[in-house]
Amino acid sequence: MAFDWEKFDKEVDLESLQKDVEEVEKNGGTGNFDPVPDGEYEVAVEKMELIQSKKGDPMLSIWFKIIAGEYENQKIFYNGVMQPQNERAFGFQVHRNNEMLRALWDCEKDDVKFTGFKDYANLILDIHEDIDGKFEYLLEKKTDKNGFDQFKILEVYEIE
Repeated sequence: MAFDWEKFDKEVDLESLQKDVEEVEKNGGTGNFDPVPDGEYEVAVEKMELIQSKKGDPMLSIWFKIIAGEYENQKIFYNGVMQPQNERAFGFQVHRNNEMLRALWDCEKDDVKFTGFKDYANLILDIHEDIDGKFEYLLEKKTDKNGFDQFKILEVYEIE
């Protein structure tokens, strides 16, 4: 019985993947994905989408590219996992992702809300399209007592 690989093809942006592979190859095969220490960074949003985590949970994935300073061109990854099966945590997880999306996008509170995963995925893509190339941010990255990254947008800069 052959495995249905087309299922995965439908989930992959092959053009974007090829660019990522070329970037890793250009950087000697190791990529530029070493963890960035806690601090404040000037960043641009490079990629933003709803994907599946390694465990199969829905996850807001945002790739921030550092645009100035010692870590210029390195990436910071925001991975906002949402676990609908975890009734106690799910509301908090969605709220945290909503707050990040609102911080990135000049909008009213009601413009960012969760009404279902399909709509949320489309909203995330719409927000990315709306902010792409128009804004840069001052991002604070901290590690909490449990070792998890915490992020906060401190400033929004409009690109002229």
